[in-house]
Amino acid sequence: MNVYLIGPMGAGKSTIGRLLAQELNLTFYDSDKVIEDRSGANIPWIFDVEGEAGFRERETAVIDELTLLDNCVMATGGGAVLRDENRQYLQSRGTVVYLQTSIEQQLERTARDRNRPLLQTDDPEAVLRKLLDQRDPLYKSCADIIIQTDKRHPRGVIKEILRQLKQPCSSLS
Repeated sequence: MNVYLIGPMGAGKSTIGRLLAQELNLTFYDSDKVIEDRSGANIPWIFDVEGEAGFRERETAVIDELTLLDNCVMATGGGAVLRDENRQYLQSRGTVVYLQTSIEQQLERTARDRNRPLLQTDDPEAVLRKLLDQRDPLYKSCADIIIQTDKRHPRGVIKEILRQLKQPCSSLS
């Protein structure tokens, strides 16, 4: 069993992924953390030096590799769905869960996080709206399960994911 969490920054992918993996007794991976560990640099530095294109190349390689593993939960970066090949790897190698959240919730959860290069701007709300407009259709197109995370405790979200994972495949969206 493999479960891949997709969604915008601040949706709770890393927190929920870690707890879900514990609940299912699976290994947890955070694709951004794997990229940072392997490169010896944080995401903002990679963006500064290699640009978004360089970061996306690293991300695709890591997603390809991690989706070939068995019995894992992976939290992806918010932009992982931008590349066709990433969506194909995720969809064909496990169950994809879209953690959906509001712009307001994203702003609240990312307000003090300096490790988000796309939000280092005078108007992070406008950036989040633009990203959501671009990415939401991609999230929905590859999701097997869609879960709203706004104002919800991670345990409640995990309980809903587990309930939906137990449903027969034919009832998944």
